[in-house]
Amino acid sequence: MKSTELLYALASPLLLQILHPQLFVSAAVQDRTAPVKADSNLHQDPIMNVPVVPLPAGQDDTAFEPKDDVIISDVIQLDHSINIFAGFTRDIESVATRLDDGSRNTTVLAPSNSAIKALPRKPWEDPRDYSTLGSNAYSGSDGADRAHRNLRRFVEAHIIPTSPWKEGEKIESLVGRKIWWETRGGKKTIQPGNIEVSTVANRVANGELWIIKGVINYA
Repeated sequence: MKSTELLYALASPLLLQILHPQLFVSAAVQDRTAPVKADSNLHQDPIMNVPVVPLPAGQDDTAFEPKDDVIISDVIQLDHSINIFAGFTRDIESVATRLDDGSRNTTVLAPSNSAIKALPRKPWEDPRDYSTLGSNAYSGSDGADRAHRNLRRFVEAHIIPTSPWKEGEKIESLVGRKIWWETRGGKKTIQPGNIEVSTVANRVANGELWIIKGVINYA
């Protein structure tokens, strides 16, 4: 893993944990019936024995049957191209719990590592906070609270509470904004924003994992 990816995947949430450790939780991936609990190890090691369920090349994904015994929380952490976002999902209790719940279908729009690193600022930073509070906007417990709220908004903007998600169907993300997808030039794109879907990486019992080449508007 490149050092910049390691910085996002480990150092940034760990910094927030140091500032305000009680804010963070991680999903109980090993025991799906266990509640989400606070954990000092924010980024658990991937479960290497969980089967990945990729869509076969060239197959019509509408006909592809998901694996009944695999859920999104099992597979999201196995794709290194989205491990920054995967780490963020484990830091947000509402999202971690949902992805670990086999009874709630979800479509995850996971930005690639390169898309997140191309952002002009960290996902937990808001220019309005700096404008109001200056360089200490994220210092201390109040700053950690503020950063966590911003990160939650970023992650929830990429979580669609439905699956299957039909083309043209306008759905509110967990952050409350309506988005939809359509096919342009033979490619799936998320609207508004015309964000290209790189691949539908997995279809599992409680939804689908899409990898996207940009970031959904979360401001």
